[in-house]
Amino acid sequence: MSLIEISLLLLSGLAAGSINALAGGGTIFTFSALLGVGIPPVTANATSAVSVLPGQTASAFAYRKEIRKNLVRLLPMVIVSAIGGVAGGFLLLNSGDDAFRALVPYLILTATLLFILAPWIAKLGDKLAASASAKGGKPMAPVGLQGLVAVYGGYFGAGMGIMMLASLSLTEGRDFHAVNAAKNLLATVMQGLAVVVFLFSGVVNYEAASIVAVASIVGGWGSVYVARIIPSSYIRVFVILTGLSLSLWYFVN
Repeated sequence: MSLIEISLLLLSGLAAGSINALAGGGTIFTFSALLGVGIPPVTANATSAVSVLPGQTASAFAYRKEIRKNLVRLLPMVIVSAIGGVAGGFLLLNSGDDAFRALVPYLILTATLLFILAPWIAKLGDKLAASASAKGGKPMAPVGLQGLVAVYGGYFGAGMGIMMLASLSLTEGRDFHAVNAAKNLLATVMQGLAVVVFLFSGVVNYEAASIVAVASIVGGWGSVYVARIIPSSYIRVFVILTGLSLSLWYFVN
């Protein structure tokens, strides 16, 4: 791997770590960088999932008290997340590079649109939570929806956290920490088990994964400094413009 390729992966990891900590959407950068250095699409996606898992796991660990408190109630969601994550991982491995490459522009565009709509999705979740609270119950329908999100999370992953904002508001109410704790737990389960599938399949590029993982950890740690320098609105615009540009690039090429 050349110095230029290593530098590109390091930059993508730094960007992903910082942006995931501040706004989400960093997977777009790592996946695209891995493609950019010539790694085949399926391997690039699996490698990206492996490289961002440590940060995702750390986020879940930070909410360990909330998770421990609600684990029994969250168990059905955990189970469907595990099943969906494994299913999504196997689906990716059986897609083939050509088929998956054809879906790349649509997947990046979907993730970007989810990022754009995130504020409205959060408001929708708040309304749904208020409605569920008024009715005095927490419906089981989100469990089925979580299964679909988990398949997507195991298959690609970018934007899955945003997808969970509305559905988890139905079961976790309007408590931000409860929703975020559940989201981090379920994301770790679905992607963690997908990563296990990828590791056993031998499709992961460990050299690239280690470079991106170390850089993303540094980026996550340094996100507090980034937040002091760059307003979050600017970061959102940067992620949106990058996502739209990359999806257009892959549509054309």
